[in-house]
Amino acid sequence: MKKNDFILIIIILAITGLVCCFSMITRKNATTEGAKVVVTIDGREYGVYPLNEDMSETIELIDGTSNTLVIKDGYADITQATCPDQICVNHIHIHYDGETIVCLPNKLVIEIVDGTENEVDGVTH
Repeated sequence: MKKNDFILIIIILAITGLVCCFSMITRKNATTEGAKVVVTIDGREYGVYPLNEDMSETIELIDGTSNTLVIKDGYADITQATCPDQICVNHIHIHYDGETIVCLPNKLVIEIVDGTENEVDGVTH
């Protein structure tokens, strides 16, 4: 490789790094002030929480089961649940408008409303 090839590679890596940093910063700041987390249990609204305030809430159900909702840095997540499958706990945290976390055994739905629209149609993990 020649000297100019190394310079070109360094320039491309630097531009890529700047683009990645810019996209992470704008994505973190993408949560709107009016975004809310709506919690429903068996179709009935349990509570509404602002997405821009850090908090933790343990949601106790009538049958003794529970889920722990954590809102931190503009993201909502279920960190603990008494359900057997733990799908809601293993779900990725959410922050875009219309995203949901569902715990079927506990009939619990966590949904983001009035948030930022996601520009990506779908994501695979």
